[in-house]
Amino acid sequence: MAKTALLQPIVTLIAWTLVMLGWMLITRLPALRKAGISMGSLVGSKAADADRSLPAAAQWKAHNYNHLMEQPTLFYAICGALVLAGAGNHVGSVALAWGYTLIRIAHSLVQATVNKVKPRFILFLLSSACLIGLTLIAMMQIF
Repeated sequence: MAKTALLQPIVTLIAWTLVMLGWMLITRLPALRKAGISMGSLVGSKAADADRSLPAAAQWKAHNYNHLMEQPTLFYAICGALVLAGAGNHVGSVALAWGYTLIRIAHSLVQATVNKVKPRFILFLLSSACLIGLTLIAMMQIF
């Protein structure tokens, strides 16, 4: 296994985040137009404003994109720490990192399509468990 195997799930999740950005834009921009909202006239608006004005399904992609800017930042940091510590090819951490990435992609697909809370919550818990595992491995490698 390459010394940088842990970078593959990182790059994959970043690429997926960009896919969600594109999906959000191609869904949300037409919804804004249909709602008669001109981005040129918006000043200091908040996400809650869009939630009140746009169909929920159009907002789900935006909400998920925001979620991909939250907890995954910890994932990127802990994986980076493992790579810097020379543990970028540790079999357990690579498996957990791929697990995290694939579960977050599944979470995105659920949230962006049917947006059922129970499966989203289960996927969130599973991805969090992977993140906890990665953190424990990093602690053992670094301390």
